[in-house]
Amino acid sequence: MNVKSSMKSNSVKESVQTDFVWSEFHNAPKGYSYEIEQFNRNILAIWICNHGEFSYTNKTPKSIWGFYNTKKKEYYAPIDSKKVGAIVRFEDTRPYSAMKLTLTPLEQCMYPK
Repeated sequence: MNVKSSMKSNSVKESVQTDFVWSEFHNAPKGYSYEIEQFNRNILAIWICNHGEFSYTNKTPKSIWGFYNTKKKEYYAPIDSKKVGAIVRFEDTRPYSAMKLTLTPLEQCMYPK
C-alpha cells in the first residue's frame, strides 16, 4: 500500500492512497477538516478534526465521522471509533457525523433537511 500525507484544498488530510473521491464528500465545516486512515483492508476511517483552541492539549482533537468500504463503495455509521456500524446512505449523513438522526415527527418539522 502506498502511504501519502497531504493537506487537501477543502481541509482534508489523506493518509492513505485510495480511490476515495473527496469532491463527492461534504465540505468541512468552518474550523474543521477531515482525515482518512486505513481501518482495515477494505475499510477507511474518516475523522473530523476540530481546529479550535483548547487549553488541555496541543494536539488537534478529532472524532470519528464514519467509515467507508472501498470495495463496496458504501458508507457506515460508527458505533465508536473501533466498531463499524450499519450502512448509511450518504444523503442521510451530515458534515459532522455519518450517524443518522432519529427525529420525532415534530422534530422533523422543526429541523428539515
